[in-house]
Amino acid sequence: MAAADQRTIASGTPESVLIERAGRALAHHVRATLGGTYGRRGVVVCGGGNNGADGRVAARVLRQWGMGIDVFDIGGRGGDGVDARPLARALDRCDVAVDAMFGTGFRGTLDGAALDVDAELYRAPLIVSADIPSGVDGATGEIRGDGFIGGAVLAHETVCFQAWKPGLLFEPGRFHAGLVTVVDIGIAVGPDESASAADAVKVAGVWTRDDTLRAPLERWPYEHKWSSAVLVVGGSPGMVGAPLMSARAAHRCGAGMVVAGLPASSIADAPPSEIVVRPIDAQTFAAGVLDGLERFGALVLGPGLGRNSELRGAVREVLLRAPVPIVLDADGLTAIAGDLGVLRERAAAGHPPVVLTPHDGEYARLAGTPVGVDRIDAARRLAARTAGVVLLKGPGTVVARPDGMVAVCANGGSELATAGTGDVLSGMIGALLARTGGRTDAALAHTAAASAAWIHGEAARAAGNGPSTVASDVIEALPRTLHAVRRLSP
Repeated sequence: MAAADQRTIASGTPESVLIERAGRALAHHVRATLGGTYGRRGVVVCGGGNNGADGRVAARVLRQWGMGIDVFDIGGRGGDGVDARPLARALDRCDVAVDAMFGTGFRGTLDGAALDVDAELYRAPLIVSADIPSGVDGATGEIRGDGFIGGAVLAHETVCFQAWKPGLLFEPGRFHAGLVTVVDIGIAVGPDESASAADAVKVAGVWTRDDTLRAPLERWPYEHKWSSAVLVVGGSPGMVGAPLMSARAAHRCGAGMVVAGLPASSIADAPPSEIVVRPIDAQTFAAGVLDGLERFGALVLGPGLGRNSELRGAVREVLLRAPVPIVLDADGLTAIAGDLGVLRERAAAGHPPVVLTPHDGEYARLAGTPVGVDRIDAARRLAARTAGVVLLKGPGTVVARPDGMVAVCANGGSELATAGTGDVLSGMIGALLARTGGRTDAALAHTAAASAAWIHGEAARAAGNGPSTVASDVIEALPRTLHAVRRLSP
C-alpha cells in the first residue's frame, strides 16, 4: 500500500489531493453512520502526520455540513499534551469521536498526549478511526504497551483508505478496528509491473465471496461419484472421530465418493453412513494408502493419525509417491517435522501440490521457529521452504503460495475455536482439490484452500450457535452455506 501510494504521487496526483479525498471519505462515512449532521456534534483528535491531516479535512467538511466539531491536536509522537477536562466535556456531549492520531506507519507504543486521549475516548458513544486505530501496527496488528484497553484505540468502526491493511486482519488489531469499511480514494493498488522480479511487491489480498466463486463448487450432470473422490487417512485409538469428521466435511463440500482409511481395530467404531471405511494398519501403512490411490482426486492425510514414530517413514513414502494432491494436516504435519526436504523432493518430481494446514504450534514444529507477529511473512516463508501451499490457521487465516502470493480469509470468528473444526477444514479442502479434475497446480490448490477457508468461516457463522458451536455444527451448515454461494454463480 505504501508503494502504491508513492507510485500514485509520482504519477502526478499530489499528496494533498489524496489527503483531501481521504478526509472527505471519512466525513461521508461519519455522516452516513449518524444519519445526517443536523444538530450533531463530533470530536476529531488529530496527530501530526498524514493521518492527522486526514482528520483535519474531515473536521472542516463536517463543519461545512453544519455539524458542531471540536478538534484536539496532539501534534507528533508524544505530543504537547491535551487538557483532559475540555476533552472529557466534548466527548461527553458528542455523537461521534474520530481518531486521526496515527496511521499505518505507527510503530512503538502510545505515549504522552496520545495515551491521555486513549484513556478518555471511551466516553464517546461512537468511535471511528481513520485508516487504522491509533496504536495498532499496520503491518502486523500488534499492539505494544499497556495503555487503556491494551495500548491502542478501541474503535467501533474503522474507515480504511483504498485497501485492507494487515493490522486490521490480525489480532489484536482486528478486534480494536471494529467494523471496517474500505473506501476508494483513487490509488491503484497492486504489484509494480515496472519493477524487476526481485523488487516486485507480492500482493496479499483479502479473500472474498467473488474469489470463492472461482473454486469448483458445482457438480455437473455428466459426473460420476468417482469424478471427485477423496481418501481420508487417519485415526488412532481414541481419535477415530477426527478422520470421520474430515470425511463427512468432504462429502458435504461436494466430493462424490469419500473413503476413510482407519486402523483395522477402529473400523467397528465407525457408525454406518455414506462414508466407506477400509482398514489401513501401521505395519503396511504406505502400501495401504497408495493402493488404488490413482482413482481418487485428493488425499487428506493426518487427522487423528497419532504420533507413532513408526509412521514417520511411511508418511514420507506416501508423500514421495502419491499421484494426487494432498492435504497434510495434524499428525501428518508432525510426522515430517525436521524433514521438510521431502516436500521439495515431491515438488521436484512433478507430483501434484501439497496443502499444509498448520496452526501456530504445528507451524513452530515444522519451521523450527514461532509464527511471530507477522503472519503473512511466516506463511510465505514456509510455503517457499516446502514448495507447497501453506494455510496458516488462526484469526485471519493466511494462505500462501510458493511464489509469495497470499490470501487472507478474515471472515472466521471465535466460533471456530473449538476441537475438530480443523479436521472439518481439511476435508473441505480435499473436496475442492478433488473437484479440479486432476488439473491441480499451485494456483488451483491455493484457490481451493482459500475458498475452503472462506466457506468454513461462513458455515461457522451460519450455524448460529456462537460460542456453543461444535465442529459437527459447521458440517451441518455446509449445505445451506454452499447453496447461498452457488446462487450467485453466473
